[in-house]
Amino acid sequence: MAIQSSYGHFIHGEYAAPASGRYLDSINPSDQSIVTKIAEGNAEDVEAAVASAKGAQQAWAAMRPLERGGLLITLGRLLKENIDEFARAESAEMGMPLDFAHMAMTGAANYYEYYGGLAPSLHGDNIQVGPGQHSYTVYEPYGVVGLITPWNGPLNQSARGAAPALAVGNAVLHKPSEFTSITALMLAELAIEAGIPPGILNVVTGTGAGVGNHLVEHPDIHKVSFTGSLRTGQMIGHAAADKVMAVTLELGGKSPDIVFEDADLEAALPGVMFGFIGNTGQICLAGSRILVQRSIYDKFSNMLADAVNNFPVGLDKSAPSLGPIANEAQFDKVLGYFDVAQEDGAKLLAGGERATGGELDKGFYVRPTVYGDVNNAMRIAREEIFGPVGVLIPFDTEEEAIAIANDSEYGLAAGIWTRDLSRAHRVAGQIESGQIYVNYYLESSVEHPLGGYKKSGIGREKGIVALKQYCELKNISIKL
Repeated sequence: MAIQSSYGHFIHGEYAAPASGRYLDSINPSDQSIVTKIAEGNAEDVEAAVASAKGAQQAWAAMRPLERGGLLITLGRLLKENIDEFARAESAEMGMPLDFAHMAMTGAANYYEYYGGLAPSLHGDNIQVGPGQHSYTVYEPYGVVGLITPWNGPLNQSARGAAPALAVGNAVLHKPSEFTSITALMLAELAIEAGIPPGILNVVTGTGAGVGNHLVEHPDIHKVSFTGSLRTGQMIGHAAADKVMAVTLELGGKSPDIVFEDADLEAALPGVMFGFIGNTGQICLAGSRILVQRSIYDKFSNMLADAVNNFPVGLDKSAPSLGPIANEAQFDKVLGYFDVAQEDGAKLLAGGERATGGELDKGFYVRPTVYGDVNNAMRIAREEIFGPVGVLIPFDTEEEAIAIANDSEYGLAAGIWTRDLSRAHRVAGQIESGQIYVNYYLESSVEHPLGGYKKSGIGREKGIVALKQYCELKNISIKL
């Protein structure tokens, strides 16, 4: 599945030219070359895709769950068989190093296999209300689900929404980011090969204004799942309220990663570092607020600064490395936060500048960065930077660490590093976040539920719980 020179939308099992006749350039962030051209969608394209999905969905929902799930398992296995092509496409379009791209593609395939296996297990309850009445519940698909995904983990993010939605009998209309659309289109094409009927997984590409708004507002879209920025999520939430439509929103984060004085620092070091530089820091779950107990603060900050300074930048194919920022707008935003940090009075320990030299000059590269002596009132400690930037915040007591961790409008994830199991449980129980990692960070599996407290989102993805997020619950009561 080589990258094509241009892509139309994928509607009802085949590529379709955009109604506008216009295409957008997809740019490789490592050297700013054009990877391909993608269709620039509009309301007419959305209408065609929804009509296709609506026409196909009932037969899909009527299929035995075991059979429907088997097709999703086949899709996951086909993706693994084509993993090199998918990884190269995602690396070219988003800037992921190939080792990280392979990991992300494997994760995407796992979602289809996992939810394919779970498809036959969804069942309602028999409600015991006494003699003379039989009452029970059933789960039914919404119908057509809209899926809007970001540029930072294109295929993996889409799989964690599409796989459970498809497993329970919905059809999916996917709008990927205009910056990273190729793997979504390749996957839709692969779904046909797996035996999934035309119309069940449609992809319309383009901008939020051109496609996303029409998708959210369409009367035949009965649920929207969105991953992305707080601002866009708020806009979708307002539109959904007007329609009285269900949403799943996975939004921003400014997650605390807490290192206690009894932690194994040698083990914590790579975990903490990957927590904020993994995928070049472009992860909603990034542990970018690093809270370190004062008794070990100097030692650990020096260890982290040395590790970050020595981490390679560039698309090194032989070893882990830091790829480019995924697009120019985000690149400029990250560079702007280096100025903000200086204004805040933070102490620069590593990085804090554009990465230059040789091939790096062509792309959107920045040095992995650490700031020390940060307090939680600084902008760099409160705002989501979405780049490889970590801020070190000292604390004295367990109670202070919890207070700092919770002093945020976000609550997506948190990390705890300690040898004290009682402390781990105690602190985890008091942190206002949807996912807590203890003595590791970000190595989660498809089985773990994910979602945010506060402004980090609504609803849950991943795990068994996600199946019910894509269903209506119906109660049936019969008088005997």
